[in-house]
Amino acid sequence: MHKINTKDAELFATESGQGPTVVFAHCLGLDHHVWDGVVERLPDHRCIRYDMRGHGRSDAPEGPYAMGTLVADAEAICDALELENVVFVGVSLGGMIAQGLAVKRLDLVRGLVLSGTAAKFGQPEPWHARAASARSGGMAALAPDIISRWQPVPDMPPVQKRLTSTDAEGYAATCEAIAGTDFYTPTSGLRLPTMGLCGDADRSTPPDLVRETVELIPGSSFHLIRGAGHLAPLTHAEEVADHIRTFLTSIGHI
Repeated sequence: MHKINTKDAELFATESGQGPTVVFAHCLGLDHHVWDGVVERLPDHRCIRYDMRGHGRSDAPEGPYAMGTLVADAEAICDALELENVVFVGVSLGGMIAQGLAVKRLDLVRGLVLSGTAAKFGQPEPWHARAASARSGGMAALAPDIISRWQPVPDMPPVQKRLTSTDAEGYAATCEAIAGTDFYTPTSGLRLPTMGLCGDADRSTPPDLVRETVELIPGSSFHLIRGAGHLAPLTHAEEVADHIRTFLTSIGHI
């Protein structure tokens, strides 16, 4: 376990395995455990998972947050652990952070895996409304709607427990960071190995949106996970791990 200090937050990270480094970033509202099943299937890599500010075991300073801050947090973790030449894997918000980090630090990131993510998540107004709802009603009021958009079969008590335990201010502040982000132009300037993944039943980030984002990067590949929703790394860990392993092998990250 690692605790990394930034100027205003202490961030939690954990690692397992040995070999070339892969960094994993989770989605809005959950934590690093989203990647547990994938990481245990990649024993030949040094796998770093971390909790974003406002989530899990990381601090939740008062918002609003900026996407630049979330990207800087990922950068701080990589620098504190003296990482280099990493493949950065992100689901949803984690995939947006991956794009931002690659744009900022091509010296650090050599490849991307983008799962259920986008260069821009819709218009700002719904995100500000969701932030207001989290602050006024807490996470329990938001959880049923969020989970119904994440999963084809939304009855997932462990996910609901993690989501409702997320700090409401941290969640709201992160929504505000997403509201102000449009990475279409910077992502289209990236030139590095990239693979996209998406569940074919993802209602949160539909496959066409994910494919559009991934195809901004020339030479990228895209794969559908049949029967999966937004949380494919959690519900279809073996298939996601197989795709990641194939990608890592194809770029020589072994």
